[in-house]
Amino acid sequence: MMDPSRTPVIVSVGQAVGRSDPASPITLMERAVRAALDEATGIEEKIGRVSVVNILNGGGRAPATLLAERLKLDPLRCETTTIGGNTPQWLVTRAAAGIADGQGTTTLIAGAEAVHSQRIKPELGNEADKTEAVDPIVGDDRPGLSPAELVAGMMVPAHVYPMFESVWVHRAGRSFAEHRAALGWLLARFTRRAAEHQFSWFRDELTADDISTPTADNRLVAEPYTKRRNAFISVDQAATVTVTSLEIAREIGAAGDVVFVHSGADANDVWFPVQRPDPGASPGIRAAGRAALSSAGIGVDDVTAFDLYSCFPCAVEMACEALGISEDDHRDLTVTGGLPYFGGPGNNYSTHGIASMVDELREQGGRGLVTALGWFATKHSIGIYGIAPPPHGFRVGDTSAAQREIDASTEPVAADVSGPVAATVVAGTVVYDRDGAVPSAPVIAALDDGRRVAAMADRAELGRLAGQNLVGSLVRVEGSPPRYRVEKGSV
Repeated sequence: MMDPSRTPVIVSVGQAVGRSDPASPITLMERAVRAALDEATGIEEKIGRVSVVNILNGGGRAPATLLAERLKLDPLRCETTTIGGNTPQWLVTRAAAGIADGQGTTTLIAGAEAVHSQRIKPELGNEADKTEAVDPIVGDDRPGLSPAELVAGMMVPAHVYPMFESVWVHRAGRSFAEHRAALGWLLARFTRRAAEHQFSWFRDELTADDISTPTADNRLVAEPYTKRRNAFISVDQAATVTVTSLEIAREIGAAGDVVFVHSGADANDVWFPVQRPDPGASPGIRAAGRAALSSAGIGVDDVTAFDLYSCFPCAVEMACEALGISEDDHRDLTVTGGLPYFGGPGNNYSTHGIASMVDELREQGGRGLVTALGWFATKHSIGIYGIAPPPHGFRVGDTSAAQREIDASTEPVAADVSGPVAATVVAGTVVYDRDGAVPSAPVIAALDDGRRVAAMADRAELGRLAGQNLVGSLVRVEGSPPRYRVEKGSV
């Protein structure tokens, strides 16, 4: 028999977007939360924990405390998180697990970014510094990149994720330009959902050519990605979800609108990209997906709606491969439109994904699957949701055995190389500046002794690397930090 006191549900959600009225992230969060509280009158008196997703810009040291004070909430705990786009789903799974164990409390999960506003009114970023409070931080705080990667120029997601895509380009036997054109249809599907979503940042439906063709407004950023394939962070967006028990939802008369949390699971890929056996694949998503689906007692074919994390196209491709679904599946792969089109509010995108999934299931019924990832396709959290109760109650998927296997696959790294020595490129990209010049072209390469190396291009090489995918090519690497030159005949 289902125990309502141990059945976790999402009782209310809220989203906000600011287009013309500059606001701080705390103010945007307040708007989203007030919308959620209006959905479930009385739930504010039940909230025992306020969890705020790490705010990259202008959140201060106590965003959860500030939010609770604004809303006149009196939770037992206020907290914020480490960096990671996986954290919204991780927080939902943690809150649901606590309720299922009988030890949890009603949890308000919220987040926001107001990068657009802060560019207009920089002083808004100082608003959160007016308190002496400090929220405790939860989550995994390991850095996303190793020193070896940083010195090779692998510094930001817009340069690292294209390296993962280069693996897919090589496997398809295409050039960067050919792959760019071939992939346009996938993201065009995403723009259709963004155009329909009232809280999306861009509401224009784009064609495959609009996305794929380099133009003055859609410049090449890093091969093979144009600007319109990159997560767009300069937004003002906020979202929130409230996780509670079915019993409390019934108490406040909101049980008719709940969405049940069926299961959740978490897993990491090999932590640093340079050490991954296959930078184009995600065993972490595969492990978390299998565990979440198994715990919910369903297969991927039983899912009616997806929201796959989509900071860059390769994140969608890796998720489809890991979950066993086709990129042209008849089911939409997003309920928002994705980070390049709906908007990419820092670590908080997946709170929008979960809130939008709740709205989707309320309207369409069925079951939804949400993937969320942090750092460089490193930290993964997956949740399964349904309009009906889970037949066996909420469960957390066990990924411990799979995680040990993933961790054991870590490749050794050479931080410096005396030589020059031969190496085969495993992944790489070509970075362009706003004028179309090539300032860098980092690669991950495998030495003959099996060690991996992250290397930057010798300056003399840069001029001939534009448009070239070096995966599978032979290079000569030497120095500290390592630099490479392409072996004659490889390009």
